[in-house]
Amino acid sequence: MCVRSARGTMRSGSMLQLAALVYSLLSARSQYDSCKSLVNTDDAGPSWEFYACQPRAMAMKRYLRVKVEPPGVTCGNPPERFCALGNPYMCFSECDSSNPDLAHPPKLMFDQENNGPVTYWQSVTWSKYPEPLLANITLSWNKSIQLTENIVITFEAGRPTTMILEKSLNYGRTWQPYQYYAEDCMEAFRMEAKNVRDLSPVTALQVICTEDYSKWVGFENEKNLHFEVKERFAIFAGTLLQNMEALYKRMDINKGLRDFFTLTDLRIRLIKPATGGTFVQRKYLNTYFYAISNVEIMGRCKCNMHANSCHFKDGNLMCECEHNTTGQDCGKCRKNYKAKSWRPGSYNPYPMGTANSCVAASSAYGNCECYGHSNRCSYIEYLKIVTCVSCKHNTRGQHCQHCRLGYYRNASAELDDENVCIECNCNQLGSRHDRCNETGHCECKAGATGLKCEDCKPGYYWRLGCFPNVCDNELLLCQNGGTCHQNQRCVCPKGYTGVLCEAGSCDPEGGNCNAACTSLLSQWVALFSALTMLLLLASPYE
Repeated sequence: MCVRSARGTMRSGSMLQLAALVYSLLSARSQYDSCKSLVNTDDAGPSWEFYACQPRAMAMKRYLRVKVEPPGVTCGNPPERFCALGNPYMCFSECDSSNPDLAHPPKLMFDQENNGPVTYWQSVTWSKYPEPLLANITLSWNKSIQLTENIVITFEAGRPTTMILEKSLNYGRTWQPYQYYAEDCMEAFRMEAKNVRDLSPVTALQVICTEDYSKWVGFENEKNLHFEVKERFAIFAGTLLQNMEALYKRMDINKGLRDFFTLTDLRIRLIKPATGGTFVQRKYLNTYFYAISNVEIMGRCKCNMHANSCHFKDGNLMCECEHNTTGQDCGKCRKNYKAKSWRPGSYNPYPMGTANSCVAASSAYGNCECYGHSNRCSYIEYLKIVTCVSCKHNTRGQHCQHCRLGYYRNASAELDDENVCIECNCNQLGSRHDRCNETGHCECKAGATGLKCEDCKPGYYWRLGCFPNVCDNELLLCQNGGTCHQNQRCVCPKGYTGVLCEAGSCDPEGGNCNAACTSLLSQWVALFSALTMLLLLASPYE
């Protein structure tokens, strides 16, 4: 929104000037905390200036949903007694889900203890050893969040010997490993042990296995397990994070870096409990279990740099979108503000950023976004939209943001890259047409397979296309001694014919008569002789 008026002549102008004065007296703007501010210029008077913005970091454990699997892995049903790992004769703890004072439900991983007794979720004991004691703890926000601090998980009965931390970017539909934890990484996961200090800007997003949090040191001494977020930030911003500008510049140009610290769900996969640094002792199985007293996750709502606040409503987090954007993550333009295609805000120039606001069609003509694939735009009156004209580089669409038929999106290229669209190159003989899906896979004819439909499925052979095998020496066998030639035909021996050499042939004069054929000929001769005799007997005597 832009407000223009003659200074001192209109009441609205005076109000804007006053607001601008208030803004100028506020403390200096910190990193990306404001989406807009009023500025006062001699030429145009007070007007809004827009910036990239993001919500402040907060404790995300207050907004999550937790799910523990498999059913029955939480202790208390039936009641069970637990012993100390360091001293199996100290059996002072009992879990009973029917007694609130003795129950250890999942919600106790996230409660506020306020100097009271430590509360914790607890699993059953490893009473079914050697069957693995497995537990999955899934934390869900139903919202994209961005991590800003280390994830810290506090274990009350020893940190697990083996564990995997996983993340999802699509609400739990698919998962990917975040970090592996093991007492011996090579033995547990066939991976070399590393820590974040071993990483460089080139390998900063590598998924590693660490032994730093799994070796037994006594659960009284070391309880916390970390996923190091700030240490990975430091790869770009320096040890004390004194150069955040360098980190933000990297995030602007590297979507993979932004996505690495973004998630919708987190999953803790507990694979093997603490064993005290020794082999499992079968007579003390009630000393082996998992117990988590706290999970700290600091982060912010992901709002694509279009909001500086996020509220919790009806059980869900929602960005309070600015810059004419809308959606749970401010991921699209508001209605009637789609003249320019939606884009996330940019961290650059530091520290104000670029808003990349959505623009109303009436104000966007002549400033149309075509991502460098066209330099001409046209306003379509009846649709009330501005559209790019004559898109180049095999693109199409209102903003040249889609690929032409016969091309697909290059996942490794940005939208303004000349090579953003790749030709499908479908095999004309094996595919139904020259179009492919968004991953480059062509639609194949019957029998054809492969990314470009250039191969044949089992049971088919290639001959200007894929055709079913006539023979294959396995299921479609040539009969009567015939041999299969390139799966296309049976070569039959003398005396046989047919697709599979299943029929006999007879040529007595040429000396080409097999036993079956000779027998059949003899039968015909005998039948003919019998009919001749019957006809003679039936004739009247003269």
